[in-house]
Amino acid sequence: MTSIGRSAAIRVESLCLNLDTGEPVVEDVSFDVAPGEILGVVGESGSGKTTVALALLGYMRPGVNLRRGSIQIAGQEIVGRDARSLRSLRGKVISYVPQDPGGALNPSMRVGDAILDVLRAHRSGAVSDDSVHAALTRVELGRDPAFGHRYPHQLSGGQQQRVTIAIATVCEPPVAVLDEPTTGLDVLTQNRILLELRRLRDEEQIAMVYVTHDLAVVAGIADRILVMYAGRALEHGPTDEVIEHPRHPYTQALVAAVPDARHPQALHGIAGVSVGVGEWPAGCSFAPRCRHEVARCHESVPLLVDAGPDHLVRCIRWEHLTLTERPTGGPRTSVAAVAGAPLLEVSGIDARYRSGHTEQPAVRDVSFAIDAGKCVALVGESGSGKSTIGRCIAGLHVPSAGRILFDGEQLSGAASSRSLEQRRRIQIIFQNPFESLNPRHRVRSSIERPLRVLRRLSRDDAEREVGELLERVRLPNRLRDRFPSELSGGERQRVAIARALAAQPDLLICDEVTSALDVSVQAAVLELLQQLARDLQLSMLLITHNLGVVACIADAVLVMDQGSLCETGSVDEVLSTPKHDYTRRLLQAAPSLRDRSQLEA
Repeated sequence: MTSIGRSAAIRVESLCLNLDTGEPVVEDVSFDVAPGEILGVVGESGSGKTTVALALLGYMRPGVNLRRGSIQIAGQEIVGRDARSLRSLRGKVISYVPQDPGGALNPSMRVGDAILDVLRAHRSGAVSDDSVHAALTRVELGRDPAFGHRYPHQLSGGQQQRVTIAIATVCEPPVAVLDEPTTGLDVLTQNRILLELRRLRDEEQIAMVYVTHDLAVVAGIADRILVMYAGRALEHGPTDEVIEHPRHPYTQALVAAVPDARHPQALHGIAGVSVGVGEWPAGCSFAPRCRHEVARCHESVPLLVDAGPDHLVRCIRWEHLTLTERPTGGPRTSVAAVAGAPLLEVSGIDARYRSGHTEQPAVRDVSFAIDAGKCVALVGESGSGKSTIGRCIAGLHVPSAGRILFDGEQLSGAASSRSLEQRRRIQIIFQNPFESLNPRHRVRSSIERPLRVLRRLSRDDAEREVGELLERVRLPNRLRDRFPSELSGGERQRVAIARALAAQPDLLICDEVTSALDVSVQAAVLELLQQLARDLQLSMLLITHNLGVVACIADAVLVMDQGSLCETGSVDEVLSTPKHDYTRRLLQAAPSLRDRSQLEA
């Protein structure tokens, strides 16, 4: 897509990428980005959005090759350059901000040295500590003169991400590629990073490609949106047009799946699963999941056609469809509490972490209860102590004071001291599935273990139930023999959810379980959890930074600030009329599809 009258900092024309075996990965993708413009690239896992983003840096994943196409960055052709020439461009002409800053930063290198390393590689002449301080000040980390002497492990997740942005912009490149830069961050930290990105766009005129699965985030920062599915662009246009008047059924389905704290709605996942490489159908790739498909959709791949000013769509029926408005109505169906004592009672919990010879308080005097069949959300900034509470309940962190009652029985602090039945009835799903899944175990083995160990099923029964659990979390059965390293981040998270559900727990502790999921899969998982709560009286402690998710699924909210509860109440009360200033700040920072101008300092 080329806009007339604009100079392009990025120009991609007819990009086609294949596997070594010949299967297409990206097919006929074209777009351009002007200086000072942000293009949001959205789509489900496997859509090809990250593959396209990495191609802008001249990087191809192992086994992926360029079949044809052109990529120009700041007027320089990327395609055909040798490795040494490409390295000279990275950081100086085009920079990259990764999804996982902790994995991208060298753990043995201080922050200041990492910034100096980039400066020395791309600037002739001497560089000084003043340049490091200026780079850190640009991302609001320059107030502490000693900050540059810290190591990555001494920083919070938000600070790590701002350091990667400082490294990416220190040489003032005209182009930046951002791959899920705020995934997993709390809303206040996310808001600060988005403000910084917007400032860099406006003041430095940096052209950005922002890759994300979070449509609400990209809607608040991007000038235009490119929607990808199965390696192709399905829709491309101005942000307001794409969000308010989506022309493609896939885009409309994505919009309907976005949770919104300000305007709660019933979420609807997309039927079926996204097709993988080598599985693309002959016609429209989305047709097998589209509720508007007709026989002609399966005959050939639709062309990308004009659907309005600067707006393209790949659908043969877009002119004849009346795409429904976003669903409205009650965000959730509440489950009636079971009469009697709560399933879980937490009383006066204190928790500490040891650092060297000292102990640092993480949680102070926290008390709450969860009834059977109810979902209680625990929200707050990174470092507020919410994950520590979840780990205490699961027996992974022994509290220093207080007690935890489960179904009327006091639980031992350590999981190893609890009975097998108690361990089965309380399951936890972690935020990072790559670390919680054994890299040497196939998907089948990871899910089978709780079936065999905690429920004592036979091998045949366990094998049969693995397929049912994969179907529940919208994963194709073919993935059962893959290792975690062969899955996308969203697929790994769904495997972790299936493994927890395999134990048939009574209490499910969900620690940011949807932060890495596509919005469509997130909606499907939330629907699944709501159904389980209704059918099995499953109780949940939902630890999350996504207030939209809270509005859709939770019954009550606990707001954490610096290790203590600052506000509690029903979802409707807390989200509509918050009493505490900290809660109001969280709500103000929460991204919203309908209130896209909410991004404020």
